[in-house]
Amino acid sequence: MHDVTARPAETGIGFDAPGMLAWLEGADAAALDALDFGVVRMAPDGTVLHYNLWESRMAGIGVERVLGRHFFSQVAPCTNNYLVAERFEAEPSLDAVIPYVFTLRMRPTPVRLRLLRGPAARHRYLLIERG
Repeated sequence: MHDVTARPAETGIGFDAPGMLAWLEGADAAALDALDFGVVRMAPDGTVLHYNLWESRMAGIGVERVLGRHFFSQVAPCTNNYLVAERFEAEPSLDAVIPYVFTLRMRPTPVRLRLLRGPAARHRYLLIERG
C-alpha cells in the first residue's frame, strides 16, 4: 500500500497509478492537496466532500464555492451527461479514463478525466489531468 502522507513525487502517485481508488480512500485532505492533478472526492449522491488545491487553482474556483454542492448540477454541469455523471450511477465498479473538454466558466479546455468508484468504496472520485 502507498504512503498516503507522502508527497506524490515521493510515492510515485500519478494520474494513471494502479490501485488509485484504494489510495484515495485512505488519503487525507493534505495528501489530496499535494497531488499535481485535480481530485474531486464526492459522496455517493454527488455532493463534493473535497476539491483539491490543484484543481481549485487550475479551474479558478475557490474551494469554499464547491464544498457541499452537487458536482454534476451545481459545480460542473458540463459533466452532467452520459459520459461522466451517468456512468457513476450505471457502473458499480468504475475505473475509466476518458478524453473530455471542460466548457463551463472557461474557454474550452481539453482534459483527461479518470472516473473511480467501487462497490466497497465510501466515496466517488473524479480526477482531472490537464494538457
